Amino acid sequence: MTTQLTIRHVPKPVRDELAHRAARERKSMQEYLLGELERLARRPSPSEWLEQVRARKALTPTRISSREILRHRDADRR
Repeated sequence: MTTQLTIRHVPKPVRDELAHRAARERKSMQEYLLGELERLARRPSPSEWLEQVRARKALTPTRISSREILRHRDADRR
């Protein structure tokens, strides 16, 4: 089942940019925004993403200092 959303008080420059992007992709504003909302909903929220990163980091016993990382980065530039 689908539902309707209404977003009020969208500034005209924002609306115009979204309309421009939709037209560039040859989509209606509704099609374009629905695609963007679906894409946004598939991504984790910033707090969920951070939680995932912390969980992966906890599983990795190796710790590298920032100094070591920069040393390796600089070595690749020579």
